Amino acid sequence: MWAQDTKEPIPEDPKVVHGDNPADAYQPSMTTLAEIQVQIPGRKEGDPVMTQDEFQRGTKIYFERCAGCHGVLRKGATGKPLTPDITREHGYDYLQSFITYGSPAGMPNWGTSGELSEADVDLMARYVLLEPPTPPEFGMPEMLDSWKVIVAPEDRPTKKMNDIDIENLMSVTLRDAGEIALIDGNTYDIREVIKTGYAVHISRISASGRYLFVIGRDARVNMIDLWMEHPSSVAEIKIGMEARSVETSKMEGWEDKYAIAGAYWPPQYVIMDGDTLEPKKIVSTRGNIYDEQTYHPEPRVAAILASHYRPEFIINVKETGKILMVDYTDLKNLKTTEIEAERFLHDGGLDSTHRYFITAANARGKLVVIDTKEGKLVAITETGGETPHPGRGANFVHPDYGPVWATSHLGDDSVALIGTDPEGHPEQAWKIADSFYALGGGSLFIKTHPNSDNLYVDATLNPDAETSASVAVFKISDMKESVEPEYTTLPIGEWAGIADGQPRVVQPEFNKEGTEVWFSVWNAKDKVSAIVVVDDKTLELKKVIKDPRLITPTGKFNVYNTQKDVY
Repeated sequence: MWAQDTKEPIPEDPKVVHGDNPADAYQPSMTTLAEIQVQIPGRKEGDPVMTQDEFQRGTKIYFERCAGCHGVLRKGATGKPLTPDITREHGYDYLQSFITYGSPAGMPNWGTSGELSEADVDLMARYVLLEPPTPPEFGMPEMLDSWKVIVAPEDRPTKKMNDIDIENLMSVTLRDAGEIALIDGNTYDIREVIKTGYAVHISRISASGRYLFVIGRDARVNMIDLWMEHPSSVAEIKIGMEARSVETSKMEGWEDKYAIAGAYWPPQYVIMDGDTLEPKKIVSTRGNIYDEQTYHPEPRVAAILASHYRPEFIINVKETGKILMVDYTDLKNLKTTEIEAERFLHDGGLDSTHRYFITAANARGKLVVIDTKEGKLVAITETGGETPHPGRGANFVHPDYGPVWATSHLGDDSVALIGTDPEGHPEQAWKIADSFYALGGGSLFIKTHPNSDNLYVDATLNPDAETSASVAVFKISDMKESVEPEYTTLPIGEWAGIADGQPRVVQPEFNKEGTEVWFSVWNAKDKVSAIVVVDDKTLELKKVIKDPRLITPTGKFNVYNTQKDVY
């Protein structure tokens, strides 16, 4: 049972809120799942002893740390199901040990890393033995209550008012601070720190390159105008209680017309006005699993991409295994192509031509290929690894296999390459052309750049501290058919010079020119973190960026590369 949520005061006119400057209109703290008051579901004989305060804290930790992989209702996806019928079979001792030590398959070592105290590990082992609470819904009234236009379109600059090289700007998630940092890719200076939702998951750029859209795990979307003298939010909205994805329309003639965001809870997506974030259309994704034809109450929206070939959004619906091609030309008469793909769809990206969408069904160990020009399924192939987690993947030309797209894996240390050239290399097209080993399991991101000869693979969630603080680098031009490629290990964490905590290295990201690659050295929120910049040609340390404002940096998004889908 969920207690009544408290609301922020609603302005007299929620459409337009003005202050002397954008910062004056900022009001932090819209509700997150972790903040909602809950009650312990009906107690049963054999339930572990847990006070109401403990259950509330367990719910907060679960939604902040666990729900992304295991689901709000704990039915599983990237992570295993944690419903009581399963957790009670394993028992308290197993759960306590697993939470403490993690696994190379991608379960973080919450206890030994210091992220959770011994008491919190004990609490969570008991918490997952109980029935999960069910959150409330979040619809149009709640969205309109949260919607703010901080600077109306007519009051925004008509030209760029700063000296920032916007195309080489980095949007960096400061996870536990509920902020992003805009870092100059030329000078390494922090130009702005902007309040956002909690644990921003991704940054996306409008087709015009002017607006930066970020979405927090608390489902708060911020629209940031990069032309302003001091870039700041000009509109914001909360589209649910738990979310991951945001995107804008890119088809010629529809640039910046719409924005879209997808929620984990409630399971739905929302199409918004591209200038103001006014919510226009909410569509639930609840429905039947594609293969079993049984109802699922929590089919979460994972990756969303904008098609370059059609006025469509491409939407991954995780639990039902469906990919939706949503035509946004007529929101009143919405046309959607529903493609049966594979369950547990997560992240993915476009091939180098931007025609084919390649996405991981990670808990099934498969890649799904969609032709965005024809609007149909092309292939489903197994990666040969456990739990592929590509981010947007990495496109490059293999010396023997031609154009390929790469993914690393959460569950093991393998990298898989899938052929993406059906005309020039038909024998490799949409098949796993090669698979080889990197540092270890727990990889979240893989990255290269058209101007680079290197392929970078992190191992962020590996429980071994040295492994999670390092990155593997493969030289693309040295790759050969049927030969296991060698890699160079970069000790990014050591280069950062952080003595305290267990910093994890996450998400390689290139600058615009592809001459540098940036890494987040992600430490606990009360410890020092950093950004490490490496010269792509020499693989030598170029810069360590440290600043008290860099609290838990994770994802980094170069404006130009993100705008143009370069990866």
